[in-house]
Amino acid sequence: MDVGGTKVAASVVDASGVPLGAVRLPTPAAAGPEAVLDTMAEAARGALRRAGRAAPPEAVGVSTGGVVDHATGTVVAATGLLPGWAGTAVARELSTRLGGVPVSVENDGNALALGELWFGAARTREDVLFTAVGTGVAGALLYGGELVRGTHHTAGELGHLPAPGAGETVCSCGRTGHLEGATAGPSLAARYARLAALRPAPAGDAAAPGEPPALRWIAERADAGEPLAREVLADGATVLGRTLGGLCNLFDPQAVIVSGGVSACGPAYWRPLRSAFTAELLPSVREVPLLGAELGPLAAVCGAAVLPAHAELTAARSARPSTGAAG
Repeated sequence: MDVGGTKVAASVVDASGVPLGAVRLPTPAAAGPEAVLDTMAEAARGALRRAGRAAPPEAVGVSTGGVVDHATGTVVAATGLLPGWAGTAVARELSTRLGGVPVSVENDGNALALGELWFGAARTREDVLFTAVGTGVAGALLYGGELVRGTHHTAGELGHLPAPGAGETVCSCGRTGHLEGATAGPSLAARYARLAALRPAPAGDAAAPGEPPALRWIAERADAGEPLAREVLADGATVLGRTLGGLCNLFDPQAVIVSGGVSACGPAYWRPLRSAFTAELLPSVREVPLLGAELGPLAAVCGAAVLPAHAELTAARSARPSTGAAG
């Protein structure tokens, strides 16, 4: 199950990572945590019905935004997208609503990484640096197939790193110079609108001043060769690439994986991203690949499905002969 500020997505996921009986419901965020938990339980039951499963599931995994104490299944901190979500004992409350079924809860960035680890771009690797760049910037770090969570449950959170080239762009946290403020989709769209208002353009050919266009529209303009669209995408990609390159030097992973809506902006985004990433690498990590994620919007649900059995699956995976696919 994947819980966000606008939607609750639930699915039964089979052993090969194929979602069955998918259900998507609007998140009643404004109504508070109790209403959100009720909707989560409704989505879980609906997914089981659609998948033709009469019996309760053996376990439920949940991906959610915010800082999560995985050991207790409690949200420690959250943004305003889910008012009152901080402090919610999601595992306990959802389990109660589902008749006592065990529930595991994880931060959405970590769940995305687990989905790619087991079913996507990282499935032949164990040491991976992962980021998702969309409305915000999430991240995760995997060593030996295990998530690095940190003492305060925030390890791998990349969005609020000071980033080279981010300048004085204001981040969603209110500070300046952070990776999220310079690279997230809304920031790129807002920058395009600001610059378009300052540069002459044919009538009706650019977004109106003060009205940030959709990121997909900017990507289409970039594909068509528009200089401003290419500039905006390249600037965001360069900040991300330099940051990921520096982190690759620090953590020495087998691969770096980029996911999220911004990563779907095509060659006008990926060319400068790869160039900036490679330029920062030390010789010893020069062969570490920068990969696009494979699961798209399915990653968080698939990763959440792995959560209840992740320890057992990791032990079984470690017992397999090495594939040697480190790069």
